[in-house]
Amino acid sequence: MSVPRLVIAAPSSGSGKTTVATGLMAAFAARGLAVSPHKVGPDYIDPGYHALATGRVGRNLDAYLCGLELVAPLFLHGSRGCDLAVVEGVMGLYDGAAGEGELASTAHVAKLLRAPVVLVVDASSQSRSVAALVHGFASWDPRVRVGGVILNKVASDRHEELLREALDSSGVPVLGALRRVAQVDTPSRHLGLVPVAERQAAAVDAVQAMAAQVAQGCDLDALEALARTAGALPAGSAPWTPAPPADHPPRSAEKRAPVVAVAGGPAFTFSYAEHTELLTAAGAEVVPFDPLRDERLPEGTAGLVVGGGFPEVYAAELSANEPLREAVAELALSGAPVAAECAGLLYLCRELDGRPMCGVLDATARMTDRLTLGYRDAVAVGDSALAPAGTRMRGHEFHRTVVEPGAGAAPAWGVRAPARRVEGFVQQGVHASYLHTHWASEPGVARRFVERCRTS
Repeated sequence: MSVPRLVIAAPSSGSGKTTVATGLMAAFAARGLAVSPHKVGPDYIDPGYHALATGRVGRNLDAYLCGLELVAPLFLHGSRGCDLAVVEGVMGLYDGAAGEGELASTAHVAKLLRAPVVLVVDASSQSRSVAALVHGFASWDPRVRVGGVILNKVASDRHEELLREALDSSGVPVLGALRRVAQVDTPSRHLGLVPVAERQAAAVDAVQAMAAQVAQGCDLDALEALARTAGALPAGSAPWTPAPPADHPPRSAEKRAPVVAVAGGPAFTFSYAEHTELLTAAGAEVVPFDPLRDERLPEGTAGLVVGGGFPEVYAAELSANEPLREAVAELALSGAPVAAECAGLLYLCRELDGRPMCGVLDATARMTDRLTLGYRDAVAVGDSALAPAGTRMRGHEFHRTVVEPGAGAAPAWGVRAPARRVEGFVQQGVHASYLHTHWASEPGVARRFVERCRTS
């Protein structure tokens, strides 16, 4: 039987989804429930706050990156053994991948999970109109069940009374009303919230404040009861597993597990939990390290994964760690597999904003005012440590930097939209690109990478 679950959505970004979802997770956890945290879409930052709230790994559910068929299995994998699951939505309830209709929207994922939706409404500048807004969202798609509303940024007791009166005849119950409280605000910068890893103590305080506000302002009993009305998942749904398929040749027990170093710390916070699980299942010993502090790669490193994050914020510190930059360059020069995404791409460049980086790639990187954002359909241009030529994957770009040139002599990907182009770099064992990908959609990526670690 699948776990009881709620999807926390909103009419638009900025309505308070993260505050409410994270607060609910923490408030339910404080009641002694094992809470499974999830986030719709490719966002890496919110799951860090979810993990603080629940003590469990925050996981993403992305129907574009992973495909429709993996949403329920990934949910079941993450929620195994839990009492309740809370899924934070993305953007507005019905906002999906550009030009793709409902694909990857919160509403789409709610339908795939057969989960009731709780609509978080910013009520700061309205009273009776809130009923029209809620009615519109609740009736737009009959297959999306809006089971309740939480009013956010309520100004006063009188304001709350007017809002509740307006919603009395809407058929959608009010399950909470929250005042604006300064201490639950979380700081943002050029790509969204500041990650937990950069403000650990302050983030803990913020999550505790969210939990207190939600526990005081919401009907937790009613919300838990609503979660238990979630429909059964489609017949045959089974938890996703990182284990290789039965027809995959077993690795020799005599072969030592290769060490795969995975960059972490404040500068490299963007990663999906499933990537580490896939690498481990493929036979690797995954060892994290912090490029801001560690002057050497982990002992015996045979492969390197450098994911996304904010190297532009820490460019001076990363550049100052010359011993590690030299170690990364030496590893890449040896032909060992190196997988770098976005921030990792910048770290491998010759320089970032004029500061020396690893120099693995003959390219420079710099900050700009322009935001590059969106899903991408990509195909591997040639063979690499991650995939053979012709492999199709979906990715996501989210950055305010530019790398010049944007592609090497052997590009990583051919991208179809928004304009046809090639991007990224493949040289020796290095695969570096702006595209964030979710390896659960193509688990052969992790197996190929680990096998190259054994043989390089």
